[in-house]
Amino acid sequence: MMTVSRRRLLALAAGAAALAHAPRGAYAQGMITPGETDVLAVIDVQNCFVPGGTLPVPEGDKIIPIINRIAPAFRHVVITQDWHTKGHVSFASSHPGKKPFETTSLPYGTQVLWPDHCIQGTADADLVADLKIPHAELIIRKGYRQHVDSYSAFLEADRKTKTGLTGYLKERGLARVFFVGLATDFCVAWSALDARKAGFEALVIEDATRGIDASGSLGKAWADMTGAGVKRIQSADIKV
Repeated sequence: MMTVSRRRLLALAAGAAALAHAPRGAYAQGMITPGETDVLAVIDVQNCFVPGGTLPVPEGDKIIPIINRIAPAFRHVVITQDWHTKGHVSFASSHPGKKPFETTSLPYGTQVLWPDHCIQGTADADLVADLKIPHAELIIRKGYRQHVDSYSAFLEADRKTKTGLTGYLKERGLARVFFVGLATDFCVAWSALDARKAGFEALVIEDATRGIDASGSLGKAWADMTGAGVKRIQSADIKV
């Protein structure tokens, strides 16, 4: 019968203790099987943000088959929809002499000015027809307040006005949010960061997002998310 020395036993015990206290993500966790407290958040997969729209994200349409493939693995799905008024304060056309992608100062801070996009009731604002998630439980609209922009699914750009998503998720006992959609460096990143601030675990499925990457915004977004504890995974990590 094999015997184990006292020194070896102490070494094994120490190793087990180290693993027990290691931070999550410090070692491989294998495939992720979404459970009852998980939710997939599909951010702004709308006609305006894919090629042919008014504010297209490069290759924005490429994520749709990926989202359709993994969505059935999630019992709970919520969808966000950018839903601007005509003449919205975030539109460059609302600021004489300004052009899209320039900035201006508004009462809540610096605002990037965008082309007119996702105007309420237009085809441009519709969800992409190829997005197939019939079991989605909630569509939450944002950016419909005339005088404040909205990137995050949780808070408007003034960082005070709530969309109601935090309360919805908490009342339903949903604790871990997986983010996909458009654009990685704006609405997806802001949503993931606010999810962490609200106490949720947040994961961004990288290949199911696409970014604008304006002046290094994509790299900054990933750095901010990583620093806040947002996990960066791939669709292949989800068991479907």
